Amino acid sequence: MQNLKVNEVFESLQGEGSFTGVPSIFVRLQGCPVGCSWCDTKHTWEISLDDETDANDVMQQDFESSQWFTATEASLFELFEKHGYKAKHIVLTGGEPCMYDLNSFTDLAHSKGFSTQIETSGTFEIHTNEKTWVTVSPKVNMQGGYKMRDDALARANEIKHPVAMQKHVDELDSLLSKMDEKNLPLIYLQPISQQKRATDLAVKTCIERNWRLSLQMHKYIGLE
Repeated sequence: MQNLKVNEVFESLQGEGSFTGVPSIFVRLQGCPVGCSWCDTKHTWEISLDDETDANDVMQQDFESSQWFTATEASLFELFEKHGYKAKHIVLTGGEPCMYDLNSFTDLAHSKGFSTQIETSGTFEIHTNEKTWVTVSPKVNMQGGYKMRDDALARANEIKHPVAMQKHVDELDSLLSKMDEKNLPLIYLQPISQQKRATDLAVKTCIERNWRLSLQMHKYIGLE
């Protein structure tokens, strides 16, 4: 069991990938050194002791903040119950959730009848329950200098790759060339920032490769 640094907890619908439309409890963890230039959660990058607060303060916020609170696995489930969450799917996101060992939390979640999902960059070793659905969104040549891990790609149930231009497709091809083509996970292309050029490229490539499209549904309909 370890303490988790939590930036945000909320209930919504999963808007991306295989679980699009599924009611979910999101646990956003604080901390990420990867440095993705188009990241839409940069407020989760730094772990500053000056930003540590308590769960009540974080849960009352309706804006993005770098504040975080410390939680145990058990206290998170108490928080879910306190706020009356009904969803039975938990998404661990960030930040970079795989900076943490998530075995204890995901083991407890599955013992309580929840399904779990981790959204990771694939640059850290993944420690989680064997039943956890792992979504790897590869981050290649980011400013943090972290390399993609072969073991993270091998553990992925789906690869959800952000694209804006052809070089991003080429980067994915390079990663996939190292994997067993007979046992590839589901592959999604996700247009960066819903740009038309990126969307057109993703649609064209998905049709050519028989891959799938992920459109960040939550942003189109105004959900968190």
